Amino acid sequence: MTRAPAPPDILCIGAVLWDVIGRTPGHMEKGSDLPGRITRIPGGVAFNIAMTLARFGMRPALLGALGRDPQGTALIAACEGLGLDTGYLYVSEDLPTDIYMAIEAANGLIAAIADAHSLEAAGAKILAPLRDGRLGSATAPYAGPVALDGNLTVSLLEDIAQDPAFGAADLRLAPASPGKAERLLPFLRAGRGALYVNLEEAGLLCQTVFENAPAAAQALIARGAMRALVTDGGRTCAEADADGLITAEPPKVLVTRVTGAGDTFMAAHIAAEGRGDDRSAALAAALDAAAHYVSGDTPS
Repeated sequence: MTRAPAPPDILCIGAVLWDVIGRTPGHMEKGSDLPGRITRIPGGVAFNIAMTLARFGMRPALLGALGRDPQGTALIAACEGLGLDTGYLYVSEDLPTDIYMAIEAANGLIAAIADAHSLEAAGAKILAPLRDGRLGSATAPYAGPVALDGNLTVSLLEDIAQDPAFGAADLRLAPASPGKAERLLPFLRAGRGALYVNLEEAGLLCQTVFENAPAAAQALIARGAMRALVTDGGRTCAEADADGLITAEPPKVLVTRVTGAGDTFMAAHIAAEGRGDDRSAALAAALDAAAHYVSGDTPS
């Protein structure tokens, strides 16, 4: 008798695509033309979170959109090779697999473009497993953790914030980029989920500029967030909820890459809480994992 596959520990919903990243050890300004390396690796916020969760021993399932094209086929194979459950992905016959392109230098991220048009076009189709009984439904909602990224459309995120199919889920929310941070406003208004944002994204959600992460985390709670974790590069990180504010200092490391650092932080924090770490230990573990990642010690 064939044993049924183990159910996922967590759902990662959002962008699953190819990252094309150019990196140079030099300092870049507008118009710079420098030697470096260009790589193509699996990426996207949902993928990055799932990959890190798998590395910590969890069983993540991906919900997103891919094209039924060579890029999509190769991406599914890469995901499965990393232990990610791809059985719930929406694979489109007429949409291409999405792609992200970035340039990084010694002075940080220079520029990036995320082409997630297929994910946006697929819309609610990617959520079918949560509504048709495979993972849950409106009457028997999925009750586990869900990592959700801001690459989804505003209207779909607004629906999710109120959808009974997500009513029992432990929502963990990532904006994907500062340009998409305000897409998470429905969750502030609904008082749902834990927000994982950087200082700039927190400012956009609160329509102000913050000097530090503790101030930003407290302001997000005041704006209606159930829980907020705010990072600020190598400076103090903060977490706030109804029980109060805690802070922690990131390890000092040499930064060699930045794309995916926030996703690594979020995944490591979720994994730490999943194994029973308290608030302070989970925050420290997340900062340590992110530091290892940006220093290049963690494989991408």
